[in-house]
Amino acid sequence: MNLDLVLAILHHLLVFSLAGIIAAEFVLARNEMTASTVRRLARVDRHYGMVATLVVLVGAARVVWGLKGWEFYVYNWVFWAKMVAFLVVGLLSIKPTMRFLAWNRQAGADAAWRVPETELAAVRSALGAEAVIFLLIPVFAAAMARGYGL
Repeated sequence: MNLDLVLAILHHLLVFSLAGIIAAEFVLARNEMTASTVRRLARVDRHYGMVATLVVLVGAARVVWGLKGWEFYVYNWVFWAKMVAFLVVGLLSIKPTMRFLAWNRQAGADAAWRVPETELAAVRSALGAEAVIFLLIPVFAAAMARGYGL
């Protein structure tokens, strides 16, 4: 297998994994969250950060060493739209991550502690926004693969 194919496969698997993690966070962030659910959510979110970092690293490797060459990407407005969507998803993930960390600390200190409803609603809204914006990433990728944006 050539490097371009390996990088493309890794990139796609990582992006699909990231989509699964966002879905898992949305499912886990529900009413009646127990201390174990909060711990699980914090662990899942840690994986979100690791997978997102790998997506960036493998994506950068595709730009540098991929078959299309860096010129295809840096002059393509659809590529930059995809990058902006990814950045927005990342920025939207900051608030939930901060809440998950705080909830994990609070649940660890007091087993009877419960997630405040207003905080949970805000986190669920942020996760929903993340999911909607995330949907733009494969749309832009498909357009780019078909030569749009050049």
